[in-house]
Amino acid sequence: MSRFRWMTLPVVAAALLMSLAGTAQAQTAPDVDSLRQARQAAEMRDRQRLLTLLDDQKALESALADAREAHARASRQDAALRIEEAVRALSAARLESRRSDQDDRLAGLLSALARHSSEVRNALGDDSWLTLGDTPLPPRLDDAEVLEQRHLEDVVDSLAALTRATGQATAMTLPVVEPGGDVRKREVVRLGDFAAFTPDALLARSGAGESPALEPDTPKEVSRWLADYASGEDRTLAVDPTRGSVLEALTQRPTLGQRFHQGGYVGYVVVTLGALGLLAAALQYAYLLLVSARVRRQRRAPDTLRSNNPLGRVLLRFARLDKAQPPEALEARLDEAVLAELPRLERGQPLVKLLAAIAPLLGLLGTVTGMIVTFQAITVFGTGDPQLMAGGISQALVTTVLGLVTAVPLLFAQTALSSRSRALIQLIEGQASAALATHLEAQSPEGAAEGGHDPAPHLA
Repeated sequence: MSRFRWMTLPVVAAALLMSLAGTAQAQTAPDVDSLRQARQAAEMRDRQRLLTLLDDQKALESALADAREAHARASRQDAALRIEEAVRALSAARLESRRSDQDDRLAGLLSALARHSSEVRNALGDDSWLTLGDTPLPPRLDDAEVLEQRHLEDVVDSLAALTRATGQATAMTLPVVEPGGDVRKREVVRLGDFAAFTPDALLARSGAGESPALEPDTPKEVSRWLADYASGEDRTLAVDPTRGSVLEALTQRPTLGQRFHQGGYVGYVVVTLGALGLLAAALQYAYLLLVSARVRRQRRAPDTLRSNNPLGRVLLRFARLDKAQPPEALEARLDEAVLAELPRLERGQPLVKLLAAIAPLLGLLGTVTGMIVTFQAITVFGTGDPQLMAGGISQALVTTVLGLVTAVPLLFAQTALSSRSRALIQLIEGQASAALATHLEAQSPEGAAEGGHDPAPHLA
């Protein structure tokens, strides 16, 4: 019994030391005396308990059995915890592998999302009509390091808004730059990403972050369509499928006056000569119309010869001739009277004909001059910039057009003058020949036998 006690004494002592250590660690009071008293009290309790166990063999054996049972339970619990730790480690390894895969996929998704977002922004640009108003563009994700839910939501929402806006006609009030430079708020209609306009003119983007500007050269027909569309009277609207290229070409199309100035000095000379020719042709044609009217009145009153028309002057001159002359002399005198009227009737025709022939030659001169300017520009600057050659080519083509446009009306005018004057001349010659024939018939024996007389003063 004594031996058993001495063998279990180290175990009990170790338990007491552990208990003392636990007790000492449990004391947190800052007072040193309190700690010493607490330690002494714990030692007294442990010594009392040890003495009680040494005196009671059964209690000692019971405590030892409890300790062994507790040790066995702790061993089983430790084994279970080790197994659980191994399972958790395996699960953690699997989760880490899956997380690595998902990180790579999310990083790829973020990269693709950032690329597509940048492509959409670059494709639309800062001058896109979709940015006019409150329609947002996709956010830039180039600086994003981790994909977040808000990134996906922002991109998807912006793309959905842009898609809706491309198929809608939206009315809004925006500041618009007037042709004079003033900025005023106007009612604007945005038609998807194709165009934006006010009720009277189309709009043009001035640049990134700037207000749209009125297009001063909007075609008149397009302006009427815009006004009717804005007021709801008509649903017809001009849409440029090339996103502004055709409209820009139309607005930059030069007017007739601008075309005229593109011809340069040669064009000015051609147009001036053409205007002079047409003016001369118009004056002469008006004179021929007046003469035709007077000749018609003279024919209706053959007994009264007037000197205000060529027919009356020819017949008056024939009436004053000596009728005793031979018929050949009378015919020659009559032809002389008719020829004396030709310069007035054919006046202006040579000038008009000359100008009609000169105009194309002057146009050809302008063409050659323009080509010389073009080749000089090519010699100095090369063929890299077509705008440098556009001036010379424009002058070359415009002068040719001006020459032809001038010559064609002059030819028509010359033909009209020639036909009108020829008709009058033929009429005068016919009346003069009739007067001579009547006089000769009256001088013949048959006419004298009939008691005829000289009808010259009363020619029809």
